[in-house]
Order: sequence, then C-alpha cells, then structure tokens
Amino acid sequence: MDGIEVLEKLHERANDVPVIMISGHGNIDTAVEAIKKGAYDFIEKPLDLNRLLVTIRNATERNDLVTETRVLKRKISKTFDIVGESAAITRVKEIIERVAPTDARVLITGDNGTGKELVARWLHEKSARAGMPFVEVNCAAIPSELIESELFGHEKGAFTSAIKQRKGKFEQAHGGTLFLDEVGDMSLSAQAKVLRALQEHKVSRVGSDKDIDVDVRVITATNKNLKEEIAQKNFREDLYHRLSVIIIQVPALKERLEDIPLLADYFIEQICTEYGRPKTIIQPDAIKDLQKIKWTGNIRELRNVLERLIILCDKEITSKDVAAFAQPNIT
Repeated sequence: MDGIEVLEKLHERANDVPVIMISGHGNIDTAVEAIKKGAYDFIEKPLDLNRLLVTIRNATERNDLVTETRVLKRKISKTFDIVGESAAITRVKEIIERVAPTDARVLITGDNGTGKELVARWLHEKSARAGMPFVEVNCAAIPSELIESELFGHEKGAFTSAIKQRKGKFEQAHGGTLFLDEVGDMSLSAQAKVLRALQEHKVSRVGSDKDIDVDVRVITATNKNLKEEIAQKNFREDLYHRLSVIIIQVPALKERLEDIPLLADYFIEQICTEYGRPKTIIQPDAIKDLQKIKWTGNIRELRNVLERLIILCDKEITSKDVAAFAQPNIT
C-alpha cells in the first residue's frame, strides 16, 4: 500500500484528521493527487525542519478552527431546535421542511409562548437566505407613530428627533428574512406601506420620495384572529392575503403533552449548562405531574417552571418538588 492509498483509507475512517504527506520520490502530479484526496500539504525530502514545523502548526490551527466552527454550528442549530415528536409538532416540522426552501410568505399563528419566533427562525435557517440577516420587529412593542420609521427608515430632519438618516428594517433585512412579530398590532397606515413594499419590492424612507429596492422574505406571526380583526376594520384584508400564502398553526402545549418529557430534558440540560452546574435529574413521577398542569403560558411557562425547580431543588426534581414549587393547577 503506497502513501496515497494510506491517505484514502485514513480519510474513510477519520476525515477530520489533518494529513501531511512526506515523500522522497514525489513529483508535481503526486502532490496534486495528494491534495485532491484530502492531504493538508505535500513536502518533499530532504526535509526542511522549519517548513515542517510551520506546516504542522498551520494544519493544527486550521483543524482547531474547523472543530470550533462545527461546535458553534451545533450550538446554533440546537438553539433553534424544535423539540418534540407528537403528531401536532411533527406536522409543523413537515410544513417547515417543505416551505423553508421557497420564498413563500408565511403567517405563523398560535397562543403566546408556543414558539412562533422559533418557527420563524427555523424557516430562515433552512432557507437559501440562511447566510443573510434575520431581522425581527415586534410590532406590538413599537408606538404606532414610530412603526413606519422603524420599518422603512427616515431621512435626517424628517421629524423633530430625526437627527440623522436611518435605515429601516426592510433595508437591514435585504437579501434575508424580515420577521414581523405580532403583526396584528400594526397600525393601518403602516399596513398600507407594508402592502406596497410586498407588491413592488420597494420602500421609501419617511421624509423621502426616493424608492429603494429591497429583496426580503417576509414572515409574520400573531396571536390574534386576523379574520376577526378584518371584520372589525383593524386589519387590511388585502394585506392578510399577501401575508398568508402559507399558514402555520403552532400547537399549544396542552395539545402536545406527550412532548413534555423531551422538552423537560432539553430545558434542564440547557439551563444547567447556563448555570455551569451538573445536569439535574427529574424523576418519572415529576414528569407525570408536569403533564397534569394547565400550561396557560405554554412552552415559555414550562421553561420558567423548570428553571425555578432547578434553582430550588437539590440534585433531583421529585413529585413533591413539583407540588411545592411549580404552583400547578392539576386537573
């Protein structure tokens, strides 16, 4: 078996190991073939010790960087993981897999705390726009008189406090995804401008007549019934149809109680890691008691309760702890 064959076998078993080929009979063709088959470098004899040491150092640093990048990607993907195997959440995952690669606009509906933002992030991370910005706007948290400036930007002097030019969220999200959370709370004036932006792929800053081209995928979310809002003249019907090409209904926790064991394990590991402490054990009876609680705050409430239990309990979470600290409303 020659060196090239050894290289091939090595990469079949451990393709993340940096390999430096050294030969006293090599030529340009051999060197090219070795690099193509995954060698980090090819060095001819007689050896130059300084070059060899530099090559080893560079190969090690590169391998460390690759490893760190891989770990970071795992952390990022875990951060945006949708945990659960119930039929309700599996259906959501299936829709995401189908829709994410497209540029179709998605309206995400569901109660507070169900994980609508997580669905939006998954749609972005699994799309061709994943390397571009994901820009989030909470429409309910911005005063109605400022929402247009927030979304479309403004020119210097457009209003009293506009001391300099500012890019809006549409421009900031160019090439990526704009997530409009609580879109049902947006003013009618802002809705009209958003509709124009979606139709023409152009925006204009407050105080300017100049159009700016934008390439943005818009994902929206709401806990309101937008059809009822339309009937009450609080939401534009034409905008609703623009936003709701795909509708994803995120299930409440009460509709996926069988996911609580997986969710509890996931959150306990996450919280204990954040606190820098060994993973807390939760007993099966404690899980059963958690499944009896009326989770009006959904996933967000479950995580908060688990964090409270981890802080207040010892090494294990028992049924008695759930009764004492979870403040359950058991049916």
